[in-house]
Amino acid sequence: MVEIQNRLEIKQNLLSEITKLKKKLNCFVDSPITDLEIDPDKVKLIETLTINLEELSAFPDPLLSDINLLNGAWLLQYSTAREIRSLKRLPFGFLVEKIYQVIDIHSASFENQAWIQHNSGLLSGYVKVSAIFEPAKEEDDRLSNQKININFKQRFLGINQILGLKTNLFDPFRIIEARNPKGRIPSLNITYIDRAIRIGRGGDGSLFILTKV
Repeated sequence: MVEIQNRLEIKQNLLSEITKLKKKLNCFVDSPITDLEIDPDKVKLIETLTINLEELSAFPDPLLSDINLLNGAWLLQYSTAREIRSLKRLPFGFLVEKIYQVIDIHSASFENQAWIQHNSGLLSGYVKVSAIFEPAKEEDDRLSNQKININFKQRFLGINQILGLKTNLFDPFRIIEARNPKGRIPSLNITYIDRAIRIGRGGDGSLFILTKV
């Protein structure tokens, strides 16, 4: 009972801290924030709360016994990943609104969706990346209970609104093959998950905090 209460308090504190930081930065309500946008002491606080929550995971083996928890749409709240940092620094007045990861466990696939608009409000669109995944193998050939290997497939670029009017003419306007890193397999460790929040750590150590929508 104490562990459950501690878990709930830490989770609430973590999400509350992220919400307060978003308001302070005056960004879109559902837009994620990164470690480069906030004070170092706040970065440390989020990392500490995250580690504390990871240590109290109620579902420590999500790939083996709780795979259904992964299924569905997840909204990115905070990240230290290079690709998310880049999206938050788009040129020419473009801004990131929401970033989703939509997972289909039946096809072992997901799609990352970044929704973007111009600061004038006259143009909006998206960047989507499709991928497939599978549980990674441990050194003894057992399947991992937390780690997945990822194979990125295609990248879609689209515009869905021009001058405030919806359009399908450029939806998408470009489809290209997604690039996987050379010399390594992209991976993600699912270090915490429940029915409301998911925490993942990339193979490069990057942090992702998402909430279920």
